Parts: sequence; C-alpha cells; structure tokens
Amino acid sequence: MFLKRGSMIICGAFLFVSWNAVLVLVLLGRTPPITPGAGGGPGGDEAAVELAAQGEGELGDVVADVLRMADTFEKRLEEQKKILRVIQSHRSLWGGGGPPQATPPLPDDDRAAIPVLVMACNRPTVKRCLDKLLEYRPSAQRHPIIVSQDCGHVETAEVIRSYGNQVTHLQQPDLSDVAVRPEHRKFQGYYKISRHYRWALSQVLRTSGHKAVIIVEDDLEVAPDFFEYFEALYPLLRSDPSLWCVSAWNDNGREGYVDPGQAARLYRTDFFPGLGWMMLGQLWDELEPKWPAAFWDDWMRQPEQRRDRACIRPEISRTMTFGRKGVSLGQFYDSYLRFIKLNSQYVPFATLDLAYLQKDAYSAHFEKEVYAAPLVSYETLKQGQGTGPGPFRLQYSSKESFKWLARSLGVMEDLKSGVPRTGYRGVVSFMTRGQRVYLAPPPGWSQYDPTWS
Repeated sequence: MFLKRGSMIICGAFLFVSWNAVLVLVLLGRTPPITPGAGGGPGGDEAAVELAAQGEGELGDVVADVLRMADTFEKRLEEQKKILRVIQSHRSLWGGGGPPQATPPLPDDDRAAIPVLVMACNRPTVKRCLDKLLEYRPSAQRHPIIVSQDCGHVETAEVIRSYGNQVTHLQQPDLSDVAVRPEHRKFQGYYKISRHYRWALSQVLRTSGHKAVIIVEDDLEVAPDFFEYFEALYPLLRSDPSLWCVSAWNDNGREGYVDPGQAARLYRTDFFPGLGWMMLGQLWDELEPKWPAAFWDDWMRQPEQRRDRACIRPEISRTMTFGRKGVSLGQFYDSYLRFIKLNSQYVPFATLDLAYLQKDAYSAHFEKEVYAAPLVSYETLKQGQGTGPGPFRLQYSSKESFKWLARSLGVMEDLKSGVPRTGYRGVVSFMTRGQRVYLAPPPGWSQYDPTWS
C-alpha cells in the first residue's frame, strides 16, 4: 500500500513541476512582438508613432491577457504550495524513513518560536521547574526558555546561570520599592510582581518580537505533554477571536475531582486560570497600555479585560505548584493546590481533532449535555443515590447557594467578578464519588453578575 501511495505522490510531484514549467513557457510566449526599428535607429520614432496610432488596441489586449495570466499563475502557485506540503509530509514513503506523519507540517505562521517565560524571584528551587522544562522540551529553537528574575536574589541567580546557554537569563533592572498608599504597604510584593510581569512580557513580546509566549512561575512543575498541549492549541488560539488564552491549569483538578480516564478532555472556561498559560503578542498590545499596578491576575478576570472571551483548560492539569511560600502566604495551598493532580499520561494532542473547542460548536454541545443531565439534590449525591457515572446536575440560584454547594462538595467556592473557578456560562464541571457533576445555574442563564465576589 505504501508503495502504491508513494508512486502516486511521485507522480504528483512530477505534475507539480511540469505544470509550473508550462505556465512559465505560456507567459513567455505571450510577450508582445517588437517591430523592427521601433526604438533606436532610423525610423524608430516613426515606427513607435505608427504602433501607437494603429496598434494601441491590440497592445492593450495583449497586456490585459498577460496580467490575467499572471493572476492565474499566482493563484495556481498558492494551490500547489499546499500540494507540495502534503508531498513533503509523505517523504518517508519513498525514503524508507518509517510511517508517514500523522499531520502535515504547520503553515509558516504556526511554526514561529513560542518561548517559555519563567517568572523567578528568590526561589533557588526554580531548578525543579527548569529541569522538567528542559527534560520535556522537544526543540530548543521552537521553545527557547527565558528566565526573568526580579528581587536580585544571589543564590537564585547562581542556579539560573548554572544552566549556561540552555536558558536566557534576564534580570529586572528596577528593584526599588513601589510608591503605594499607606494602607497598601503590606501589598508591596503584589506591586513588584505586577511591575515585573509588565517588564518581562514587554521584553519577550515587544523587544524580542515573539508572536506568543507561554508563562510559568518558578514554583511550577510541568507534565510530560506540556509542550504538546500548547503546540496543538496554538493554531486555535490564533484563529478563534473568542479565545484569549490557553491554560495548563484546572482550579478544581484535585485527585478525585477529575476523571483519570479523560486525560485528553479539554474545556472552555470563562475564568482566567493562569498557572502555566499562553497568550498572543496582539493581546499584550491590548493589555500593556492599561496594565495594573498590582493584583494583575484578578485584574485579568474583570469584565473590562475578559470581554466575554474564554480560555482553554484541561480536565487534568499540565502543571502543579510546589511553592507554598510566597506573597500570598500559602493562600489555598494547604487546602487545594498541593493536591492538584499532575497529568502523567502523554496525550498526542497534535493528532486529535480539536475543532469541537470552537465557540459555537462547543457552547451548543456543552449546554445540551448540561441541561439534559438529570437534576438531583445535594442529599442525593451525598448519600450516593445517583445511579450510573452521570452526569448529574446540581442547581444554584444565588451567590449564597453556589458557595454553600461548592463548599459542601469540596470545590473552590470563590468568585471573581461573578465568575466561578473553571466556570463556563456559569457551569462548574467536576467529578465526585466517580460521578460527573455539573454545578449549574437555572436554564436560560444569560450573564455573570459582577457583584458576586
């Protein structure tokens, strides 16, 4: 079978070259004739006048034909570029290099380098983060690693420099305190973090001119398919204006709250997750002029920034945090974060059809699945009386009922500008007792209430 397909592809390559040769010869053959003596020498001017007077219409027709042929030639070249990419992707059929590639090579715009920006400060344990990134990175050219360090911490700087040319080490030049009002002095750390993010992102997306960036903190460990995940979703992020980020993080991704058999399952979410996320340079063009002085992640979750756009997030996280100490003083770490399950099953996302994540298709299917699920009470779930794996639907109608149900079920109860963590159109999806549960508003939900915070 491979031999037969290989012969067809070789024929295709031959036809590709032959067709272009014929087009070029036709174009050359249509060059307008030159009248002897028209130009230089005796009688040249008279011949030119005669040509202008008697043959102007004919010349115009010839020029028009040439222009049409050139336009057709250009269109044929574009079509044949696509054919050539397919031919190149099947080289292994005649070169003995193994089976054909699962997917043809990405277009040039989708092959641009996507750097990983590691935000560091005073944690020498950044080594754990960098070791995993370097272990799983498929290409140094495709994914350069840039470590941007704030704080000026000497021991951390020495750890970063120990990697030599495997990473690029940037150091934030402004280490001064940020001028804040007296009641915000205790939040000085958050102001410095926001300043650092603005500087580092501008270095990568403005100064270096990268089209996209994957941002991780120095206390994150990545999964084996971390790069595969972002590589596969980059074209979707570029093509779907209803998306503004791809995140590796599931806020409710603790052991027992995710389906271990659904490592390939992805979701849209209205909540900005962070903690290992990818953004485009054009989004930075939008955000940088109004970047906040502090609390940048909660600022990202405000309606004015989100603008009804969603992020992609996984069923099982592709990052986990090992940093309890920081400016947040371990908020949520002991209760939630240290229990987040890190994916260990490699998923070849690049071979999967991810078109289901496009807004219209996803929203229609998601809402149908949620509101077709039987409505049950909290008591029914608690007592394990729901039959089968689900899904089941629990309904909330107020901020108080949402918080009570979330707390009782063990999922994160906080809301940011009215949006629950992992929520999409108000719905939070998770597992409990081996059953899929949708914590959802009543049918007909239309928008978030920013006062729910």
